[in-house]
Amino acid sequence: MTVSAVLLVTAVVWVVSLIRSVRLRAFVYSLPLPISLALVSTGHRVEGAQLLGVLGLNLFFVVVAVTHHRLRWPILLADAAGIGGYVAFSAGLLAVPMPFGPALVGTVALWLLTMMLLHRHQPAPTSPPKPEPLAEAGRRTRLPAPVKLLVILLGATLTGLLGELLRAMVVTFPYSGVLVAIESRRDLVAFTAHFARNSLALVGFLAAYHRWQDDSPVAALAAGWVAFALVAVALHATAPGGVARRRSALPTAG
Repeated sequence: MTVSAVLLVTAVVWVVSLIRSVRLRAFVYSLPLPISLALVSTGHRVEGAQLLGVLGLNLFFVVVAVTHHRLRWPILLADAAGIGGYVAFSAGLLAVPMPFGPALVGTVALWLLTMMLLHRHQPAPTSPPKPEPLAEAGRRTRLPAPVKLLVILLGATLTGLLGELLRAMVVTFPYSGVLVAIESRRDLVAFTAHFARNSLALVGFLAAYHRWQDDSPVAALAAGWVAFALVAVALHATAPGGVARRRSALPTAG
């Protein structure tokens, strides 16, 4: 991983750590900044394996969430389990040919199935949470900002070294996800669900990049970001409660 990649991962994690909204935090994390940099710096092509790597990203967060919240593993151990799950998943993808078309159909189908399951198990609306006690808030921010930034920078460097062992699967390796999972450990289940929904925009990015990668890397990146933006807007417009939010924003007569 290059110095610029380490700095980018550090910046993403730092920004995510400052955001209180879980929904917005998941969206910022889903921005294809590390993926774009990995494509530019490594020269790897986007094929079926990289597209299925988006499923690997979701698998990473699911493993961390299950081991940390359900099995009560320490967050660092849960993070290591998530990395292991992604590495094993990637090794399986690299071992067999993966045509892009079937990979795209399979990824979208699995995303739709996941959304149906999440919608079915969505809890009923509850009253807003009570303000966090001052003592708890103090424990959440006990690290001074410079120390926290240094920890994130060191973590990004170590994560980048591990990502380089995955060959073409470094494109979707959860560089910043390893650290974001630690930052979001208290809201990890909700974060995982929001990221799963946003990950369709990453599929759009990779699909558009694949379509244009033989013409020009610049055109492929531009097409990828446009596709990401279009899918993200569509997801936001159809999000649960989105219609209600838009109606509440309209002026009322009289």
